[in-house]
Amino acid sequence: MIVLQAKRRIMINSTQFSYFTLNAYIDSGHLKYLFFVILISLYILTVCANVLLIVVICMNRSLHEPLYLFLCSLFVNELYGSTGLFPFLLVQILSDIHNVSASFCFLQIFFVYSYANVQFCNLAIMSYDRYLAICFPLQYNTRMTSKKVAMLIAITWLFPFIEVAVMISLSAPLQLCGNIINKVYCDNYSVVKLACYDTTVNNIYGIIYTIFLIVGVVTLILYTYIRILKVCFYGSKQTRQKAVSTCTPHLISLLNFSCGCFFEIMQSRFDMSSVPNMLRIVLSLYFLTCQPLFNPVLYGLKMSKIRTLCKSLVFSKM
Repeated sequence: MIVLQAKRRIMINSTQFSYFTLNAYIDSGHLKYLFFVILISLYILTVCANVLLIVVICMNRSLHEPLYLFLCSLFVNELYGSTGLFPFLLVQILSDIHNVSASFCFLQIFFVYSYANVQFCNLAIMSYDRYLAICFPLQYNTRMTSKKVAMLIAITWLFPFIEVAVMISLSAPLQLCGNIINKVYCDNYSVVKLACYDTTVNNIYGIIYTIFLIVGVVTLILYTYIRILKVCFYGSKQTRQKAVSTCTPHLISLLNFSCGCFFEIMQSRFDMSSVPNMLRIVLSLYFLTCQPLFNPVLYGLKMSKIRTLCKSLVFSKM
């Protein structure tokens, strides 16, 4: 009888909310204008840096090689992810009411999760490309054909989009007992936690999703770099130099993105109330705001071919 009454109470309290309230924003007074200037400057720099490198790669036939085409895909994803978040943050910073419609909230979840997943897949195929270039230099052109490059880029984008679409289709119909999200942007895990009923299906899909994407990607990256290290250990000095020059930017980018995702997962899954609120906000936004600017700067500085062509393009325009 008590169980039935509890179920009835849950059914009465549950509803399909038309909006969510983002509860992590703090009242910063006039400082909000400073945050606005910082964010809009970061966004403009991100757009300019990524567009510049995309134009350089597209306009120069000497860069129409697998490595640079994968980099172009990476930069397009950086534009996609930053555009899905920065304008929203800029509006929210200046607003006094932080309500977001349910439809827009799920749209933002799609942007954020698909960006992160495409990023991981991009980094995985880039590690595979370096593995073929260093471990099989004489067979590289026959193994990494233009058709294979196009197929890998298509999989990198389509597979995460389908996965995230399925995830949202499971989360959107949930009956919720609240509509307050303790973050500065919409997050699928936070929405699922608000559900009144059993979310076993969502949890099972989340486990499968994690195994196929995260474990699969990490396994591929670890395997390729173990093989690369083995070849470098027994190979010539020229092989080691080639591995260092092309793999260092990729490894730095991978570690930077992984640390950002780790901070976000820690904040979502564990109690971080002892951490200052501002620091929590910065850590949760790191992989969405700093990574899109970090990658073009990193590859632009580290890869001499891109650096030279960027200089020639910019100075010829001036």
